[in-house]
Amino acid sequence: MQDKMIDAFNEQAREFFTPMRKFNALMLDNMERVTQYQLEAMKRYSQMGTSRLRDATDISDVEGVRDFGTRQVEMMTELSNQMLEDARAMSEMSLRFKSELEALYGESGQAMAEQAASAAEPEPTKESEGPAKEPEGPAKATSQAARKRS
Repeated sequence: MQDKMIDAFNEQAREFFTPMRKFNALMLDNMERVTQYQLEAMKRYSQMGTSRLRDATDISDVEGVRDFGTRQVEMMTELSNQMLEDARAMSEMSLRFKSELEALYGESGQAMAEQAASAAEPEPTKESEGPAKEPEGPAKATSQAARKRS
């Protein structure tokens, strides 16, 4: 008897914590993807910046300044395009996370509904008296004020 109760308790605990475990795993996976992408983006941006600084230190004459200015405009265009691409990628990651989260909530909600339905089903009794009789007439609600008046 005790073994059955312990097994039932363990199963209920497992069922209770499963959605939380899935949620935590989903959050961790998303955080890992986003962090990895942000680190790669930071590396790209820092390489662009150091490249521009190296080019600036190589300037030795007026023609070098003109070439640096031209390359600077090209780099700013490249930087702008890279930032748009990064924003698009982050947006896609957010949408993916949102859909995974919605699927998880839907799955958890369905599991909870099934558990509630199975818990609400009446267990068969040994007695076969038929359906329980309802009290005749409307139910009377009594309040403290009504009791004090009588």
